[in-house]
Amino acid sequence: MDKIIEKAYAKINLGLEILGRRDDGYHEVSMIMQSVKLCDEVIISTGSGQGKIEITTNLSELSCGKDNLAYRAAELLANHAGIIPNVHITLNKKIFLAAGLAGGSADAAAVLRGLNKFWQLGLTTCQLENLGAQLGSDIPFCIEGGTALATGRGEILTKLADLPPAIVVLAKPKNLEVSTAWVYQHYNKDRVVHAPCIWQLTDRLQQGMPALVPYMGNVLETVTIPAHPVIAALKAAMLSAGAYYTLMSGSGPTVFALAKDQETAEKIAASLTDFAVETAITTTVGRIN
Repeated sequence: MDKIIEKAYAKINLGLEILGRRDDGYHEVSMIMQSVKLCDEVIISTGSGQGKIEITTNLSELSCGKDNLAYRAAELLANHAGIIPNVHITLNKKIFLAAGLAGGSADAAAVLRGLNKFWQLGLTTCQLENLGAQLGSDIPFCIEGGTALATGRGEILTKLADLPPAIVVLAKPKNLEVSTAWVYQHYNKDRVVHAPCIWQLTDRLQQGMPALVPYMGNVLETVTIPAHPVIAALKAAMLSAGAYYTLMSGSGPTVFALAKDQETAEKIAASLTDFAVETAITTTVGRIN
């Protein structure tokens, strides 16, 4: 194969609950994860020489070295398959950086999927998910995406029926990065007033019942919002502009709003001109086949 092109879809969390701290230092979580159509494009082609993994990207601020998850995914798969790599990976980024949207994890997952085809390895989805789990908790979900219940540290997946398409407005404060590790370290369950009902969300999704809002929530808002009040201000502005629900995605700082139609979504995005934010209007998307 001369070239493989993969889409790396962003994710949001319809519900995020923390069940406690594990012996390995991670937190036990229960989450409903959902792919959205906002995506990076990952292009895989032959590199310039044996033993090389080359990364290029359209964003100058993004590292293309060994600390990039896409690089690490390619290196991991090559080692697993006993292949001397010779690949060039182009990342055309559209997902906001450091945003709680799993952009890096989505890229790594796309690299695993793409190289599996490029090198004709024939690995199963489950095998790719197990490999991805060695690099990051969101990567197994990003292998197929869609709608899923994620437990453990996020790597144990129960795939759910695809959510009917919904319009989503994303807003991320510019020049604001939130450390996921810091957020989890400072989580205190005693500060949680409203927790999502994950089993109700799961049950309704399995039955194809889309009325999810009463059961949604993200307990990490109790950490990130006090540290960065702009997130609460964004949520309030989006609700005032017509969103029927708003929530922070992951550990933040991106906020997503659900809109009843495209016109309302555009009104919500336009209402944020007083904020220094990156915005995108997108939709939920189903599992990658």
